[in-house]
Amino acid sequence: MKPHQRLDVWKLSMEFVKEIYQLTALFPSNEKFGITSQLQRAAISVCANIAEGAGRQSRREFIYFLNIASGSLSELDTLILLAQSIGYLNITIADQLILKLNTIAKLLGGLIRKIRFELAASEK
Repeated sequence: MKPHQRLDVWKLSMEFVKEIYQLTALFPSNEKFGITSQLQRAAISVCANIAEGAGRQSRREFIYFLNIASGSLSELDTLILLAQSIGYLNITIADQLILKLNTIAKLLGGLIRKIRFELAASEK
């Protein structure tokens, strides 16, 4: 098993990507290259950057990629709220997605803190 596959945050973000793909399949076809694409790419970016960081050789690089994943979570938050505001997602589904994003963000933040702590301890 690869290092990222053991991380709960990676597993949850993979499930989130699947959910985004299922929901965006219901968006209007004229949005294929608009908000649909943006939502899908941002969701993929979260799990892909976690995986890339876990595969790197240093803790600093891992943190760098985890921070990119965190930025993608913020992008997703905005895109979900936008999709809801223009009527592509109902408020219940948007709220559920935001709750899932918040869970992923908490796990990601905890992982970043853990790795920073390990890095600081190794530099003493």
